[in-house]
Amino acid sequence: MTETFSCSFRATELDARDGILRVVDQLKARGIPDFRVEEVQIALAEAVNNVVEHAYAGTAPGDVLVRCNLHPDQLWVNINDAGTPFPNGTLPEGKLAEIGDDLDSLPEGGFGWFLIRELATDIRYQRDEDKNQLSLCFSLQLQGPDVRTS
Repeated sequence: MTETFSCSFRATELDARDGILRVVDQLKARGIPDFRVEEVQIALAEAVNNVVEHAYAGTAPGDVLVRCNLHPDQLWVNINDAGTPFPNGTLPEGKLAEIGDDLDSLPEGGFGWFLIRELATDIRYQRDEDKNQLSLCFSLQLQGPDVRTS
């Protein structure tokens, strides 16, 4: 059986933070293990931050809809917006940014898509008419730092 919940918010930094926290609260209330909720929160924050910074860049902030479909063994998080599509309709590769020895010259960005790709088990993107839909899948099978095997 699939359980669904959603929230929407304006694509501003403050509203996005509040929206992400609402999703996190819903996941915790449904008994998702803490380590998995933390992974979803990181990936969701990176994806929504991209919507705020890039999809609505140069325009008035639009709406973001986050819809979660909770299955017994997986969670799909769908992020919808009416901002600018990804260049060439393709998701970024998610290569880790070059990091040198000089700590003062660490890049400010370049980690988001790497993190999203590391944390999600499946990622899908499509552009329908004037809407972006990014779907992130997370495994809910018992694994992670809190689970021990013998």
